[in-house]
Amino acid sequence: MPATEIFETRESAVRSYCRLWPTVFDSAVGCWVRAEDGRPYLDFFSGAGALNYGHNNPVIKQALLDYLARDGVAHSLDMYTVAKREFLLAFDQIILRPRQLDFRVQFAGPAGAIAVEAALKVARKATGRSGVVSFTDSFHGMTLGALSVTGSSYHRDGAGLPLAHVTPMPFDQYIKGSPPDVGLLERLIEDSGSGLGVPAAVIVETVQGEGGIRVARIEWLRSLAELCQRHGIVLIVDDVQMGCGRTGPFFSFERAGIRPDIVCLSKSISGFGLPLALTLTRPDLDVWKPGEHSGTFRGVNAAFVTGTAALTEYWRDDALERSTLAKGARVGGALAVLSDAMAPASAEHRGIGLAGGLDFGQPGLAGQVSRAAFERGLLVETAGPRDEVVKLLPPLTITEAELDDGMCRLTEAVRAVT
Repeated sequence: MPATEIFETRESAVRSYCRLWPTVFDSAVGCWVRAEDGRPYLDFFSGAGALNYGHNNPVIKQALLDYLARDGVAHSLDMYTVAKREFLLAFDQIILRPRQLDFRVQFAGPAGAIAVEAALKVARKATGRSGVVSFTDSFHGMTLGALSVTGSSYHRDGAGLPLAHVTPMPFDQYIKGSPPDVGLLERLIEDSGSGLGVPAAVIVETVQGEGGIRVARIEWLRSLAELCQRHGIVLIVDDVQMGCGRTGPFFSFERAGIRPDIVCLSKSISGFGLPLALTLTRPDLDVWKPGEHSGTFRGVNAAFVTGTAALTEYWRDDALERSTLAKGARVGGALAVLSDAMAPASAEHRGIGLAGGLDFGQPGLAGQVSRAAFERGLLVETAGPRDEVVKLLPPLTITEAELDDGMCRLTEAVRAVT
């Protein structure tokens, strides 16, 4: 039987990444993934941002092995466990208190979309209003509530029914040259004839990952936060992909100095690729009745253990943040050189921290570059509403030599295609 035949005959047609990288992977360490035929691939994908600390990080893995070896509780729903207590203490002392953030931590379920669902539900419950404002090119997940605030028509069409009670607005610089404020949204909210009214919440990614590595300006984020505060609108920041240090600081919104009312975290919060999602809520918005938002896999204790290990190892000081920003500048410089070398063809580079993008401005080319990179032993995915952007998400723990190696492979792939 061919190596992939069982997948093609038994797995759903919904599978996607395996179509981009048609090989069978077997092992992984750091930023390298090895196929079963022995070929190594440099990973600039990082599990779509779920592996910020690399594959099988030895410090985090050892914490998990020790916990399993002593028969630690594996599954607990929302019961109290030692593993959960240690995670909450670490998150409180290492992340929240140093940033003077006062959040209740809700273990929403195993995935980022569930954290978004919980955020939307509790914002509506707390305010008594139903409307939500989202933004163009946004992506928040595949469940119905998360899809309703997602901009991508490709993903929205998968819902199979109308997605209501959400108003899309232009993300920063969606209209090129627009001022760095949210004047249009404010006008609609304040105009009794606009039909919008005051929404329950505004949900935003400070950096749009699936939307094509679109980085909101600090002025725009600040004006959005001020608008929400003036009108009593719950500001939800979706930090599922761009949190946990991807942009440099632990939270992506820290650079703007804003304080969201609700924050959604998942992906790398477990530190090891294990399922874990958090909805961080301002205490006065934590209006749930017991069990009102529930789920079987809220207590994956292995993820608490690995999450605690990641926080303890990487976030007691600012070393990782400084390293990520320096490596991000290195990636940005390489993308700038690559973009300039493509003239007269056009390619816009953008990014922040270790989230980088090369926008070819037309569908097709990014996919070709991704396939050419795969042939050269590099894993990079595509993003943007038309898959026109090559997206780079290497592990934050990557070395400079590995980073340069990856950028050389990407350059070769771009040249081969363009």
